[in-house]
Amino acid sequence: MLEILYQDEHLIAVNKPAGMLVHRSWLDRHETVFVMQTLRDQIGQHVFTVHRLDKPTSGVLLLALSSEVARLLSQQFEEHKMTKVYHAVVRGFVMEDGTVDYALTEELDKIADKFSNPDKAPQPAVSHYRVLARQEMPVAIGRYETARYSLVELKPETGRKHQLRRHMTHLRHPIIGDTAHGDLKQNRGMAQHFNCPGLMLHASHMQLPHPVTGEMLSITARWDSRWQNVVERFEWQGCVSELERVEFPVQAGQDS
Repeated sequence: MLEILYQDEHLIAVNKPAGMLVHRSWLDRHETVFVMQTLRDQIGQHVFTVHRLDKPTSGVLLLALSSEVARLLSQQFEEHKMTKVYHAVVRGFVMEDGTVDYALTEELDKIADKFSNPDKAPQPAVSHYRVLARQEMPVAIGRYETARYSLVELKPETGRKHQLRRHMTHLRHPIIGDTAHGDLKQNRGMAQHFNCPGLMLHASHMQLPHPVTGEMLSITARWDSRWQNVVERFEWQGCVSELERVEFPVQAGQDS
């Protein structure tokens, strides 16, 4: 059963578990459990997707309860009227807050994007990041005797595919658990030493004007047990209270 974060007659938001697909995909034909079908059965009515969260990413996922509301929400995403805030655990010590303004070439899937233009020019992409905590752990991963990690808050201003993952890798602070763009040794080390497999990227907050009433909605998704384990092991409990006071100074995109 999915955790429902918000629901009214027009839309619904859930806390998507890491490892769960939003809908059927040719890229994961062996999967049998999906958010759309699970939620449809849970609430007894059809739901409509309006944005994406990658399979390994957890957190706030917004869906519409009618095709008309889906159209309105999709338009809000296109016009950057929704703000999303993510949290991630990355490799190394991020020493200061900043902004990544680095254009990204479109990543194409062999099947899903086989008719797309492979020569499309790089698209503008902007992400803001803020350092919340750092920790050095006494475990040897790779050629170093200790392992360093940072907890960061991420706000994408644009919505390119895998934008946050690719931007953090561009900064040489890849997100832990990112098998496509990250550090495989660090991924294995996190799983082995801290019992935390998978991508450490969570869509924590979303803020948007209600597409029908205009009321400003602010939706928060709590961390799962993997995240809670890391927070305890890395002694980051003091950051948890700060996460409840997230501000929304920029208009963010929809990618993860």
